[in-house]
Amino acid sequence: MSSQPGSIRVPQEERTRAMRARLLEATVECLVERGFGGTSTTLVSERAGVSRGAQLHHFPTKNDLVVAAVEHLTDVRRAELETAARALPTGPRRTRAVLQMLADHFTSPVFIAALELWVAARTDPALLAAVAPLEQRVGRDTHRLTVELLGADESRPGERELVQATLDLVRGLGLANTITDDARRRRRILDQWARTLDDALAPEDDQSEETA
Repeated sequence: MSSQPGSIRVPQEERTRAMRARLLEATVECLVERGFGGTSTTLVSERAGVSRGAQLHHFPTKNDLVVAAVEHLTDVRRAELETAARALPTGPRRTRAVLQMLADHFTSPVFIAALELWVAARTDPALLAAVAPLEQRVGRDTHRLTVELLGADESRPGERELVQATLDLVRGLGLANTITDDARRRRRILDQWARTLDDALAPEDDQSEETA
């Protein structure tokens, strides 16, 4: 008899997780398709197939919902980035592959959804208070991963700035891609930046041999 409550509770928890996941995924879809202004809790609940009462129980306000949605998808995307990182090649094409992986991240739906939040948060103090810590955490995690993948040594002068410039570059290319398909120009820029990074981040011994 003592195990019966547990056997009932687990399926309910699974249903709750599945319902929350549908709400969060529907929210991101709405942000991408309709923007922040066109996203409403009613529209999200309809798209997710969840009752308004259930949606409001878990996410009482639109801000609660959109911040949770972007945080959820950011966590998913971080896991995908880490998986992609393990599949990166070694050798002379590695830097270019790292840049492509980052560019794919900054042209993905999660970036577009996050961008909608950034713009809305600029004039909404309550939303900004929720979004800013999330973006700071995402920024730190992405910077750390980029340092690791590029093999950068931030104790060497200029290398931290190169990593930051790399992230600023791919973020800017992602922003440009929201207006028009920028794939061709993006490839050329990333090709050149990969060569720049390979030269600048080369171990000191390699640089010494080249100048000898």
